[in-house]
Amino acid sequence: MKMKSLLAGAASAIMVAALAACGGGGSGSDVPTLRRGISAKVDTLDPHKSSAAWENIIIGDMMIGLTTDDADGKPVPGMAESWEVDDTGTVWTFKLGDYTWSDGTPVTAEDFVFAFRRIQDPTVASQYASMLWLVKNAEKVNNGDLPPEEMGVRAIDEKTFEITLEYPAPYLPGLLSHYTTFPVPRQAVETYGDAWIQPQNIVVNGPYKLVYWRTGDQLVAEKNPTGFGAAEACFDRVVYFEIENEAAYENKISAGELDINNAFSGPRQSEIEAKFPGWVRTGPGLLTTYWSYNQQRAPFNDVRVRKALSMALDREFMVRNVMTPGFQAAYSFVPPEMSNYDVPRPHVSWESMPRAERLEEARRLLQEAGFGPSNPLRFEFTHRSTGDNPKVAPVAQQNWAEIGDWVQPTIVRQDTKVLYARLRQNDFQVSDGAWLADFDDPINFLYLLQSTTGQQNYGRYANAEYDALLNQSNLELDLQKRAEIFARAEALMLEEYPITPMWVQVTQNLVDPALTGWEDNAKDIHRSRFLCRDGLKAD
Repeated sequence: MKMKSLLAGAASAIMVAALAACGGGGSGSDVPTLRRGISAKVDTLDPHKSSAAWENIIIGDMMIGLTTDDADGKPVPGMAESWEVDDTGTVWTFKLGDYTWSDGTPVTAEDFVFAFRRIQDPTVASQYASMLWLVKNAEKVNNGDLPPEEMGVRAIDEKTFEITLEYPAPYLPGLLSHYTTFPVPRQAVETYGDAWIQPQNIVVNGPYKLVYWRTGDQLVAEKNPTGFGAAEACFDRVVYFEIENEAAYENKISAGELDINNAFSGPRQSEIEAKFPGWVRTGPGLLTTYWSYNQQRAPFNDVRVRKALSMALDREFMVRNVMTPGFQAAYSFVPPEMSNYDVPRPHVSWESMPRAERLEEARRLLQEAGFGPSNPLRFEFTHRSTGDNPKVAPVAQQNWAEIGDWVQPTIVRQDTKVLYARLRQNDFQVSDGAWLADFDDPINFLYLLQSTTGQQNYGRYANAEYDALLNQSNLELDLQKRAEIFARAEALMLEEYPITPMWVQVTQNLVDPALTGWEDNAKDIHRSRFLCRDGLKAD
């Protein structure tokens, strides 16, 4: 049986490879095909090991959690047809519908038990494990202090899954649409190990199933007839191109070989709009670019250095002259569109200070920290290779040099995937990066700076008072009081400068005007099953 499966998978891959050679499966084929450009190379499609928004484009087409994202990015029932929560707000019970994996086996509550325990398995080394530490005992399981069976998840019966939380979390339905909470097929994971995500082995419960993967080039998924949402899906095939280069995706659009690209050069927006009328799609996003300081390395363990470098950056010039139109200079971390934060938002204290005064204060701080003509401040600033980031880096370099000619940064362009790997490994001095909301609640941003968060707390910021405030917010049922606690925590963090918020981004996509079903949303989630083309309809 296993050999038969492998041969079938290989045959499928050969077939798709031939089609892919003809323009990604679209040219020369009658199969309705959606062609999507993603902004970086895919490292993994395992929902418990991924941490990349571009990988989520594919994962979310193939896998469905207890809830799922609607076309507008809002959580709606997925594998769970309904749910209820007890009076304490900590015990959630989910009733599963009758759904099957692509190998014909039913999706059961035990699949979710297996998945929730797996992501906390220390050997899996999930970068996102801490996001689920709201589940009772999850952190202790991840740390190896308790066995997996002690985690607050259980199957009451085949179709009833229960989650017990450490504290109330009214945002849980939104969190459960994130790929970290997706079920994974135990039968495939235990048979193939890490190779379960390869085309010949993969088992999915969503509308599309991977059939081809050529690293550094493209991936192809075809409709999974029994998958959730497949009946409504218009396209029989989706091709995902790993495109980082501006010229490459523009050439593909010009040649009629691309329907969507998830990025474009912001400073060239007017030019692109003229070149591809109707293609540019932007809107408010839950996305903040912020730069991190590695507090494990001198001199960035000195708050005076971090504050000085933050004050010197001319965000207003950057967003006005370099960035995509619509970007906003950021002086706080949580995006303004975020829900459950209806209080006066904290900002850095010097936001309205004239730039000349900022530079003077930055110079004073660095001199106080021991730097000057006889002891230059030299450091490396790494930045992503994608989006507007390469254009901003030399502006930042000039901004820092304006403090004094003894401030001497070196800028290093880094492949986006490699940069994030370095951030997680704490292998940097000062680095660019960004965070796109996983769910619509301030905790999804603020938890990144908790001392217990691990790899995603890139600079390893640790403040006991900050941690205590976030822990207090977890126990607060009154949303207004909870928001006030968040504001206190964010204000504290901003004055310690573990990060420097740079700008709040708008979503950036290029979308063929002939496509229907696209809904701009702040989470920038656009599942292929909702999209169609004029003249097509779902089979």
